[in-house]
Amino acid sequence: MIGTTTYSAVPLIFLLASSTAQAGVCTSAIAQAQSEVDAAIENSLSTDGWKPESIGAMRGYQPTPRSLAQTEGHGSAALQQALDLLGRARKYDRLGNGAACREQLTNVRSILLKRTR
Repeated sequence: MIGTTTYSAVPLIFLLASSTAQAGVCTSAIAQAQSEVDAAIENSLSTDGWKPESIGAMRGYQPTPRSLAQTEGHGSAALQQALDLLGRARKYDRLGNGAACREQLTNVRSILLKRTR
C-alpha cells in the first residue's frame, strides 16, 4: 500500500514541475507591461474627475482594465489598443514566439510614452 502511494505521487510532482517550466519567454515582461497599462488607466481616471456610475457598476459587475479604459474618454482608443497588443503578446508568448511577443510589448510601451508627452 505504501509503495502505491509513493508511485502515484511521482507523476503529480512531475506535472507540477513542468507547469512552471512552460511559462513563456515574455511572461514577466507581459506582467510588467500590464501593470504599466493599469497605472496609465488609473492615472487617466483620476485626472478626468468624477463620472456617473455605469449600469454595470450598479449591477455589481467588477470593472476590468478594458471597461475602465472605455470610460476614460479622450485617450480611450490608445489604452484599448494597448490592451489589444497585450492580448497579442500573450498569444505569441503561449506559442513560444518571443520575437513577436517583444514586438507587441514595444508597441505597448510606445503608446504609453505618447500618452505621457
